Amino acid sequence: MNLIKIYTDNPNPKTIDLIINCLNEGGVIIYPTDSVYAIGCLVDNLIGLNKIIKFKSNKKSELTLSFLFKNISSTSKYLKNLNNTTFKIIRKYLPGPYAFILESKVKLPKPFQKRKKLGVRICNHPVTSAILDKLDCPLVTSSLHDPDDLIKYTTDPDKIFAYWRDKVDLIIDSGNSGNIPSTVVDLTYEEPIVLRRGKGSLYKKTHLIIKNRCVIE
Repeated sequence: MNLIKIYTDNPNPKTIDLIINCLNEGGVIIYPTDSVYAIGCLVDNLIGLNKIIKFKSNKKSELTLSFLFKNISSTSKYLKNLNNTTFKIIRKYLPGPYAFILESKVKLPKPFQKRKKLGVRICNHPVTSAILDKLDCPLVTSSLHDPDDLIKYTTDPDKIFAYWRDKVDLIIDSGNSGNIPSTVVDLTYEEPIVLRRGKGSLYKKTHLIIKNRCVIE
């Protein structure tokens, strides 16, 4: 397992290439986002995906699935056509600390192939953006929970390394992260529904003050 230190103000292209090689060879990585550290792999890496499911200790039927894209245009291959209202919302708030649930038009990888919805993330973090710019497909992404339920999210890369070094292929250290996950909003209904309140703002100046049905904490 490799631990890579990378600086957010000027990510080293050679270091980014090492990360890309790891992903293309089927690796599972831990990386920074604009909310908390996340674990992920390429969307077509079924072995890596099943590792993530095992790590998350969730029932497959309950596990959330999000794809991390480089930009809005790169989502078109995976999503059904968006209406004007939905497009305005995602254009306004992405990139940023939001995950929007949208209707998928592709067959999702096992064990999610029966699902019709997909979580969409576009991250506003320079390291992760540099990685995605060099990939031909999105990453499967999931927030990295701390093994201690009282802490919930691990913010210290040294602690992440201590626990995960024998479980994943590569860990990216870009300094301490926040401990508030992304805001999750389902846009597949007539009105948007907040599934998780997180770092992304839901103040009245946004489109997103809507039915507040928090089912994920």
